[in-house]
Formats: sequence, C-alpha cells, structure tokens
Amino acid sequence: MAGTQRTTHERELTDPVALTLPNGRLDRDAVGWTRHPLHDTSGIGRGIAGWGRNKRWEYWAFTSPDVIAAVTVAALDYATLCQVWMLDRRTGEAIDRTAVTPLSRGVTLPRSLGDGAAIARVPGIDVRIEEVGRVAGGGGTRIRATTDRVSLDVVAERPDGHEALGVVVPWSDRRFQYTVKDVARPARGTVTVDGVDHGLPVGRSWAVLDHGRGRWPYSMRWHWGAASGIEHGRRLGLQLGGLWTDGTGSTENAIGIDGRLHKLGDELAWRFDEHDRLAPWTIAGPRVELEFRPFHDRHARTALGIIHSETHQAFGTYRGSVVDDSGEPVPIESLVGWAEIVHNRW
Repeated sequence: MAGTQRTTHERELTDPVALTLPNGRLDRDAVGWTRHPLHDTSGIGRGIAGWGRNKRWEYWAFTSPDVIAAVTVAALDYATLCQVWMLDRRTGEAIDRTAVTPLSRGVTLPRSLGDGAAIARVPGIDVRIEEVGRVAGGGGTRIRATTDRVSLDVVAERPDGHEALGVVVPWSDRRFQYTVKDVARPARGTVTVDGVDHGLPVGRSWAVLDHGRGRWPYSMRWHWGAASGIEHGRRLGLQLGGLWTDGTGSTENAIGIDGRLHKLGDELAWRFDEHDRLAPWTIAGPRVELEFRPFHDRHARTALGIIHSETHQAFGTYRGSVVDDSGEPVPIESLVGWAEIVHNRW
C-alpha cells in the first residue's frame, strides 16, 4: 500500500455552515466533514422543532499512567444526564457519580462548540467546561468537576495547527447528528480522589473530546474507539467509529499525526467476544489493521423511564497499523485508549 495516495469519498467542508434550515430540518449543505469546527448548531434545542429528539452533550475523557477519568454533561430535552467517572489504574478501583434531572434543569450548554461555557449544577455534581487563553503555544479547554469523592481540574491544550474531526451523519432530513471527535489533546492538571492528588504528567497524559449536537432516533447502537500518545516521536490520535453511521454515507474514522488529520472514509469491521469483554478486539478496514487489548471493562446500565442505556467501554492498548493519506503505513505499538459498544434508547 505504500506510495499510493488515499483519499476519502466524503466531502470536506472548508466554510462555515448552519446545521439546520429555518424549519429545523437538516441543511444538506452541512453534510460532510471538517478539520476545524465550522458548523453552527444553534438550531438544536431551540424552539419546538424535534422536541424530545434533540440531544446535546460534551464528553471529555482523560488518560494518564495512573488514572483515567471522564466527565459528561448532556441535555436530552426531557432530561439531563451528568456523570463524573474515574479509574485508578494501579488499584483497579472505579468511582462513578451520575445524576439525571428532569428537562434541562441545572445544565447550560453552548449553542455551538466554543460559543460559551458548559455548566452543570445538579445533585452531587458540579462541572464547568470553558475555553481558556493561550497555553503552551496555543489555546485550550479547562475542565473542572467536583463530586463527593472526586474532583478534577484539567487543561486540554490545543497545540498550534491542531485539527479535530467534525462530521455530520444524516439518517434523514429530520434525524441527524453533528459530532466533533478531538483526540490526542495534551492534558495537564490534577485529579483528586478522597483528598489525594494525582497529577497528570505532561507528555504522558491526554484529553479526548466528544462534542455532539443533533436529533436522534429513539434507539441506536454504536461503536467508538479512541487512543492518544507519542510513538516514534510523533503525537498520534486514533478516532474510530461504527454501527451508527452505517448506510448514511458518512463515517467518523481518522488518524491524527502531529495534529494533522488523515480522514478514513471506509466503514470498519469490529470483532470482539460478547462473553469476554477483556479478550482482544480487532478493528479492520482497507486502511486499518488494529488489535485492541483491554485491561478494564466499564459496564454501565441505566433504566430510568424512557431512558435505557447499556455500555461496555473497555480501556486498553492498540497495536497494528493505519495507512495515512500518502499511502504510508503508520505503525502503532502501544497506544492507550478505549473501545466501546453502546445501545441507547433515549
């Protein structure tokens, strides 16, 4: 495969565009992918268009040698869902604090990415996510969260020239999703557990963003895999997805190399043992040959009224190779991240 130029069939957008038309339906000119956030998503969650199907969220995950942590702030029209989760990699202890509140009570989310702070003040959880000034040569995002046992204060740095994958997935003109998956953001800060600080070592700690705005079908399944790290002197970020994009003409697959995005336009084949989530997974496609070896399985199940969710999120390491846009294989030896299978009815 070396030396062969590889490009995606999907359309790359380079100019700002609105996600929705004035009537609330999908603007077909918004369908495509971007390297930087260009979509105005202010039509989601405003007015009565699609009420009950609007989904908006910010999800940040952090990996480091000692701890893994994640923060969720989500508004689902009829409810909000907020979570702070943490794993101590040395002891295997996981701490989870989740709160569901009616309507949009206690949660404020920006209309579009970067338009303001995401704030949650709900029972047992306080979160504030906001853009900050120049940090280590570029901008960044500060994520602060507090529960009864866990608090964190982390800056996800944005190096100059860093690119993030934005994709619009069109199920129909009434049901569609805009996602930004931003991987391999250098992270620094502290995660505190029961009063004990765990510093995030610079150069070995990473942040990943999942930003979502859209109108969803009630029932949906998806795969998501992500990983970040330094290998052979290069900053690598894996972004892999599947199931929820099937048949839409859009995919959410890419590799970032020193902040430059290489879009992967093919659907991927995910294979794993449903009876042993810690057994190796394989993820493959024309430009992807990866094995994922888990060291921890986070299993979560929610059944609250019309909200039903089941998640198996395995954390572990990736190895294999991915072909970049020039046709050159990029070897991956031990990149830390996760792979998940989720079924939501919401």
